[in-house]
Amino acid sequence: MQRRHLLQLSAFGALPASLGLGASAWAQSKDAIQFGCPVPMSGAFAANGKFADLGMKLAIEQYGKALDRPLAYTLLDTEGKPATAVRKVQEAAQQKGARFFAGGILSSEALAMGKEAEKAGGIFITTAGADELTGSDCNGATFRWSVPTFGAIEQTVRPLLDAHPKAKRWYTITPQYVFGDGLLTAAKNIFKEKGIEHVGNSYHSLTEKEFSGYLTNAMAAKPDVLLLLNFGAQSSDALRQAISFGMHKNMTILIAWASGLEQFESLGADLCDGVYFGAQYWHTVDTPLNQDLVKRTQAAFKSNPNYSLAGSYICTKLLLDAILKAGTVDQKAVVAALEGMKYQGLTGEEEVRKADHQVLKNYYLLKGKGKAKAKMKNKDDYVDVVSSGKSFLPIDRTGCKLA
Repeated sequence: MQRRHLLQLSAFGALPASLGLGASAWAQSKDAIQFGCPVPMSGAFAANGKFADLGMKLAIEQYGKALDRPLAYTLLDTEGKPATAVRKVQEAAQQKGARFFAGGILSSEALAMGKEAEKAGGIFITTAGADELTGSDCNGATFRWSVPTFGAIEQTVRPLLDAHPKAKRWYTITPQYVFGDGLLTAAKNIFKEKGIEHVGNSYHSLTEKEFSGYLTNAMAAKPDVLLLLNFGAQSSDALRQAISFGMHKNMTILIAWASGLEQFESLGADLCDGVYFGAQYWHTVDTPLNQDLVKRTQAAFKSNPNYSLAGSYICTKLLLDAILKAGTVDQKAVVAALEGMKYQGLTGEEEVRKADHQVLKNYYLLKGKGKAKAKMKNKDDYVDVVSSGKSFLPIDRTGCKLA
């Protein structure tokens, strides 16, 4: 699936979010700066891709033009498959002249696309989680906004242990690919340090929908905490089945990397009750940029921004701000503009670390509201923010060699 969007704004304000200009307008603006939004629009992670598309759309419409050139973007359906993702990036670069890419929901596709964007003389920024993206597989054209797997575990498992010091037995359920392995390794390191007994782990594939067998194994191990290391629809399916088994009555449940508001909406308030969630973003965070994004999203889509939308928005915005700062679309100049950039971001003070292209930002531990709707101030008030903080590997431990 590919859609073309050409969005050129007048000096008096943005086009309505629902307005997309057709192929004729596209043809008239061959000087447009071309962006690509490579995300899964089909398959298990299509919901995340749909919201990521809206996030890029919002940013492109807000800016309208850069360097006196109109902006255009193409939605690229990666299908969540690295080979498809690489092909779509190649096609966008060769056929449309796209050089600026923000996307890659899954780490496996993001790792492949970052290399391809570099080859094409472009820049790729992602919200995918694998440490390798800004670690051992880093490259000069790849940037990452989201906190990697190391920080996600540091900001969820540690505070949960502080809150539940008697929780000594943990069971993990892990997707068998680079993202899941990163989360599991980080968790095991904390278990070892804290003397926690890791009573078992179940691996599953990226296509798995049925988790009852893994959960049965988990129940048999009698853990104090069930740690779900999967993402999106898979973590929702696993949680639904865990609740139906009554596991929440006998143990604490933590989803280390929640996909945020859209996930809570699909689960419903009752299923979120008392469950802990790690999150990159939450729409109630009190920062000027986030308040502005909430207003824009409500005006455009009559809803609050979720993680997939917000992540895509800020990634696109970072690229646009770097282009404006550089005064050119030259790859090396835009990379240099991004490196070391400090700005007031969605989560507060954020910084693009020059040495590995990792954005330093907050990660959140959330807890589902008790007995649901009675405590909800509004329809999106599913969770309380328990804690937040920044945890990143020092450069000498990332494995990244950009010099």
